[in-house]
Amino acid sequence: MKALDEVDIRYLRRAIGLSRVARDKGNGAYGAVLVGADGQVLAEAENSQVTDRDATGHAEINLVRIASKRVDAQTLAGATLYASAEPCAMCAGAVFWSGVKRVVYALGSERNYAMLPPSGAELRIGCREILGRGGHAVEVAGPALEDEAARVFTE
Repeated sequence: MKALDEVDIRYLRRAIGLSRVARDKGNGAYGAVLVGADGQVLAEAENSQVTDRDATGHAEINLVRIASKRVDAQTLAGATLYASAEPCAMCAGAVFWSGVKRVVYALGSERNYAMLPPSGAELRIGCREILGRGGHAVEVAGPALEDEAARVFTE
């Protein structure tokens, strides 16, 4: 697994910034950024579950939808998805089927769940486990910058 570098940290912080934007709009505090192999930002997205009245409006799902319309499969395969929090089961599936080969996240799901009121609607399975069962490899790195990402929920 590739160690996180300054570029990874910069884009994780951008994803965390997008989580603030989502929160300020009344949505769940989650954001995501997709960066191509050449370092170019391919797409950015935030959670829109409340404002779009869409249970699937997670940041990573929104990001995959945007990016899939903009770039080809080869570009997606070379991209890294940066998420403010560990992708849930639904989002991990979307990442897998998009062909993105690397995910970097800030806030781990266990810490994230511990900060939220229990809803009974969680699928408590880590994205590593889901992505590790796929037919092609997806590198997963995280958690990183957990305290920064967690502050968005407590500010």
